[in-house]
Amino acid sequence: MNRKRIFSLACAACVALCLCACAPKTDATGSVTSGTTAKTIGESTRIETTPEATTTAETTPAETTGTVYPLKVTDSYGNTAVIESEPMRIVSCAPNVTELLFELGAGEKVVGRTDYCNYPDEVFSIDSVGSIDIPSIESIIALEPDLVIASSIFTESSYDALVGLGLPVVVWHEEYDIDGVQNMIRAVGEILDRNAEAEVLIEKMDKRIEKAVENIEGQERPSVYYAVSFGEYGDYTAGGDTFVHRLIETAGGDNIAADISGWSFSLEKLIEADPDIILVNQYMLEDFIATEPYSGLSAVQNGRVFGVDSDLLERQGYRNAEGIALLVSLFYPQE
Repeated sequence: MNRKRIFSLACAACVALCLCACAPKTDATGSVTSGTTAKTIGESTRIETTPEATTTAETTPAETTGTVYPLKVTDSYGNTAVIESEPMRIVSCAPNVTELLFELGAGEKVVGRTDYCNYPDEVFSIDSVGSIDIPSIESIIALEPDLVIASSIFTESSYDALVGLGLPVVVWHEEYDIDGVQNMIRAVGEILDRNAEAEVLIEKMDKRIEKAVENIEGQERPSVYYAVSFGEYGDYTAGGDTFVHRLIETAGGDNIAADISGWSFSLEKLIEADPDIILVNQYMLEDFIATEPYSGLSAVQNGRVFGVDSDLLERQGYRNAEGIALLVSLFYPQE
């Protein structure tokens, strides 16, 4: 099997997982039902603490306080878990959260990761528990974690198995916009008692994005196509309801697939739109520009097909600011 087929199949499989995964909806056992004061972080993530705790909503970055445990966490899917004390042994089944844990200075707490957790380089010395959606429950238990953090494609059966064994599990799905990502960063910082570090990280993201887009207003916006997969396994891209679409728009591009929902596209629509710029996973770049009929598109002919690190765009986290800056540099190259 050649390289194009391998990466196209992998991308198509990833899209299918995102579309078909079943999000867990059952409350975790041991949830706190009284004596707590609720607070909201973002639109979907709630953390509750004892009455003495200062809520994040009432503080500013300069006024952040330490976390008060126990925390009752209601995650993005309405599941609840109680964090009795500062987590010291974390299994991360979400690559974006794995990155965040290291950035918050809590990398030493990560005792387990998935096969897809590939950043930063330090993660390769950490034991893997398998896939993102159906990790090895036995491997997780053997690591004796006091917290498991998962992503949106974590299956309900995996969630139920771990909760049934008494482990607190939190599932994050904040792929709506940068505000949602920052809410997730703030919430994870709260869980780990890294509140100040989370606010500093958010501030850095804001400044990098502001600097990247400060000079694009009023300029002619290029039409853009984001190739997730192509060829015999189908044409997939980022529709108007995806996180990647939001990043493209923020960076000043007009996504030609803005009017579709989800990821499935058609070759005919791509040829008809003939976008100014095409973005493709860096490992598929050579195959894309050499494959007909893609090779005949204007972007290919004009040298405006760019291989990118898709993790900067598809993986919701603090590196999205770097992704936006990259897109701006491609959309509006300096003369």
